[in-house]
Amino acid sequence: MTSLATQLQSFQHAFSASPVPNAATRIKHLEQLEQALLQQQDAFIRAITQDFGKRSADETKLAELLPSLEGIKYAKKRIKRWMRPSRRAVGLAFQPAKARVEYQPLGVVGIIVPWNYPLYLAIGPLVAALAAGNRVMIKMSEYTPATASALQQLIADVFASDHVAVITGGPDVGKAFAELPFDHLLFTGGTEIGRHVMAAAAKNLTPVTLELGGKSPAIIGTLKGAAERAEAAERIAFGKALNAGQTCVAPDYVLCPADELESYAALIKTAWERMYPSFRDNPDYTQIINDRQHQRLTEVIDEARASDAQLIQCNPAGEDFDDSRVIPPTIVMGGSPNLRIYHEEIFGPVLPILPYQNIEDAVRQVNAGSRPLALYYFGYNKKEQRYVLDHSRSGGVCLNDTVFHVAQDDLPFGGVGQSGMGHYHGHEGFLTFSKARSILSKGKLNSAKLIYPPYGGRLLRLIYRLFIR
Repeated sequence: MTSLATQLQSFQHAFSASPVPNAATRIKHLEQLEQALLQQQDAFIRAITQDFGKRSADETKLAELLPSLEGIKYAKKRIKRWMRPSRRAVGLAFQPAKARVEYQPLGVVGIIVPWNYPLYLAIGPLVAALAAGNRVMIKMSEYTPATASALQQLIADVFASDHVAVITGGPDVGKAFAELPFDHLLFTGGTEIGRHVMAAAAKNLTPVTLELGGKSPAIIGTLKGAAERAEAAERIAFGKALNAGQTCVAPDYVLCPADELESYAALIKTAWERMYPSFRDNPDYTQIINDRQHQRLTEVIDEARASDAQLIQCNPAGEDFDDSRVIPPTIVMGGSPNLRIYHEEIFGPVLPILPYQNIEDAVRQVNAGSRPLALYYFGYNKKEQRYVLDHSRSGGVCLNDTVFHVAQDDLPFGGVGQSGMGHYHGHEGFLTFSKARSILSKGKLNSAKLIYPPYGGRLLRLIYRLFIR
């Protein structure tokens, strides 16, 4: 079996032989990937369902296939424009000369993929890296072996073995992968593992993009009337229940006016009941990925219950879930402020609802924790919207919605602080995986010769008077 280091070397040699693929070549590669995804979409639906045990086919289409294909289409139409050199100004003191920036491929890019959206979080970075002209090695999660196998076969059918490759294996392989001297490494996953990935990359001075997570808040601001309140609750309910809450940008907790806690809990529960009349065998609702994650979430819920927190489980059909990995959406209010649910990223269908006194108090509560990957605000008061935007920091924001900002190819996606660093998607993805190379071009006339040593004289004194002031 070829070692990872040897495989990387073959990619590096191939890149050296063809370091700057033209726009037509890059577009062709994306078209081939697009057609393969369309042809194999049913196989990916089956593979992801197999990995989860029960995964909504529609969620796979909507949250994995659709954004993957849209991202490819978006990049194909814009690659030529992105590749054009950018003309830059030359200072008067350095004329005559011309300046430009050319966008060069970095070389070989490593991508580490998590288990929660194993197709989209492989294809999205891959599209950006290919659009920038790179070669790519992808490490899939050991928790999604069926999806990894399906993607490995697709990639082998579409790309040369030294152009794109899919790597499988457990934590040891993942550790070795992160330690390779890539030209850029993108990791999507948990914050703690992100720290290890960054430390491993630092040994090679490999630049990294970290897409992590955190506790993304949903702030319910000033809303007028029952219809606006119900609409906000429904949008929060959808964002939380998507993929059973196993989404890095899922609303982690809700902040709402203190006197409306009970009413918003009821509205969110009602919205879930409309979407999911049942949960256990409902093909629209996804179960928890594996026993380890199911046990973690169960312990979090049990801890909250033991602390006398109020738990509201959405279970309209009165089902029993003891022998399955299905966890129905559950609201938590009150209990000890030291509960794990209030300090750790939940990453599951459990939704704390917390009170606030005024909008300043809500923002203070958000800022008391680490900076989240996403922030959601519900309300149409422009002044209040502006206050939240100006006084908080997060990777991205949705006003009056949840999660959908991630699917906008013209918006950069990335975290800040403990929720990550760097961006990709669309043009920002192209830039992340490119070297913006500065080029200054001079002709035969060399005005700079007038300031060569020996220094002194009237000309130099004139230059100092003109430019150093």
